[in-house]
Amino acid sequence: MIRIILTDDHAIIRDGIRSLLRDEPGLEVVGEASNGEELLAMLPETPTDVILLDLNMPGMDGFATLAALREQHPHTRVLVLSMLDHERYVVQALDVGALGYALKNTGRTELIYALYAVAGGQPFLCTAIGMALLRKFQSPEINTYDAPKVGSSLSKRELEVLQLIAEGLTNAEIADKLFTSKRTIETHRQNIIEKTQAKNTAALIKFAVSSGLLPE
Repeated sequence: MIRIILTDDHAIIRDGIRSLLRDEPGLEVVGEASNGEELLAMLPETPTDVILLDLNMPGMDGFATLAALREQHPHTRVLVLSMLDHERYVVQALDVGALGYALKNTGRTELIYALYAVAGGQPFLCTAIGMALLRKFQSPEINTYDAPKVGSSLSKRELEVLQLIAEGLTNAEIADKLFTSKRTIETHRQNIIEKTQAKNTAALIKFAVSSGLLPE
């Protein structure tokens, strides 16, 4: 059972998420907090696997909370759920310790997948953000990224997996498309991360675009 704390300053949002997750047998909401201070006070007495965290909160906001979590509870995994869709916020949240980032208009199925992925230590970026980043990095003015010179070290299968990651497919969807197991795709994904030295999915997408590895 994956234990979740909902951290958002709007009770109606917390109620809605709790309702969405109620019928998912592998997930349990064990607590709620309206800001970072409440969350940090709760954690010592509330065993938790994943924190679902808003960024824009009064008092201690999401970014300050992420920094505190990294210092005080480094093994607790965080999935950001926010309305902030600019890549600056996404990169900042991932850099300061979030393992995943989803928008509040993310559907139930994708949100549940994100929670399982983050609980399992897998980075996650919702499809809407992934596609927005692709469009951003494909724009003509984005030509200054110095991509790692490792494209030639990726195997043919790793290149296929990288392209599908950049298209926003989940590990399970990639496995179905390539007629292999999810575990195999997870292994390929880890190998790609190690070879490209990318810190997260957004960096992988940026690498794929700048290296010319995406189909026209």
